[in-house]
Amino acid sequence: MTPAGSAPTPVALRRAVELEIDGAPVTVPEGSTILQACRARGIEVPTLCYLETLAPVNVCRVCVVELEGSRPLVPSCSRPVAPGMVVRTASERVRTSRRMVLELLASSVDLSTAGSDVRRWIEEYGARPERYGPPAPPADRDHARAGDHDGAEVGTAATVTQPVKRDNDQYVRDYAKCILCYKCVEACGEEAQNTFAIAVAGRGFDARISTEFDVALPDSACVFCGNCVGVCPTGALMFVSEHDLRSRGEWDESRQEVTRTVCPYCGVGCNLDLHVQDNRIVKVTSPLDHDVTKGNLCVKGRFGFEFAQGDG
Repeated sequence: MTPAGSAPTPVALRRAVELEIDGAPVTVPEGSTILQACRARGIEVPTLCYLETLAPVNVCRVCVVELEGSRPLVPSCSRPVAPGMVVRTASERVRTSRRMVLELLASSVDLSTAGSDVRRWIEEYGARPERYGPPAPPADRDHARAGDHDGAEVGTAATVTQPVKRDNDQYVRDYAKCILCYKCVEACGEEAQNTFAIAVAGRGFDARISTEFDVALPDSACVFCGNCVGVCPTGALMFVSEHDLRSRGEWDESRQEVTRTVCPYCGVGCNLDLHVQDNRIVKVTSPLDHDVTKGNLCVKGRFGFEFAQGDG
C-alpha cells in the first residue's frame, strides 16, 4: 500500500523497438535480445548454452547472427535490440559458422545423449565432425565406480578426459559429454541454488567442471538438488535411473509418458513433471515457466520419488 499523503511510485514503461529480421519488420519491447525478437517472429535460432531462466554467458556461439554494420557475427542470446537493426539469421556466413561450431563440438565430445534438437541441427547444417579426425577418446569406463574423485583423469594433456563419476545414488557425471556450456555452474550459483559447489577448473584443454578442491560430490558443498542435471543439454549430468536404463539399452522415450503434478513434500507448490516408462518413474523435471520453480527443485522433489514405486 502507498502511505497516506505520498505520491504513487511511477511505473516505468518499456518503449517498443522496431528492427528488421530476415527482411521482415519486427517490433519488440526495449531490452529484448535479438534471440527473443527472433522467437517472437517464429524464427528458430539454435542455442546450447542459453536458457531463459539463466543469464546468458555467450560460450557456445551456436546462436550467432549477422548484424548489418558489425564486422563479427554477434551472439543473439545476449545482444539487446536497437532501433533500425538489420539482422540476418540464415545467411551463408551464419550457416557456415554454426556448422563449424557443431562440427568442433561433435568431434571433441560425445553428443549421443544430447537433445534431439542438437542431432537435428547437425543434419540441417550439414555438419561433418569426421572432418576433424577420429572422435575424441571416450572416458575410461573401467573407472566408473563409487569413490572416483574429480581429480582422476585419463588421456594426454591434449585429449584429457575424465572417468565417469558415480559417487552418489542420485546422478552420474560423464564429462566426456560436457561442452562447457556453464549452465550447471550458473544453476548451482547465484542464478538459482547459491550453493557454489562446482565451477570451471583448469585452462585450455584441461578446462573442466569440478567441485572445490576436486573432492567427490558427497564431500563437497553439493546439496543434491539436481538443478545442474535439469539444465545440462548433453547428458553429461544424468539421473542414475536414466543412466542405468541407457546402459542396458532399455531407455526408450517413445514409451514414456510425462505427467505434471505437485510435489507432495511441502507446501511450496513446486510442479513436477514425472517421466514414466513401463509404469515406473525414471526421472523428474520441472517446467521452466512455472512461477514457483522456474525449473528448479530441491533434492526431495527431484530425487525423492522412490517411495511411489516401493524402492525407498
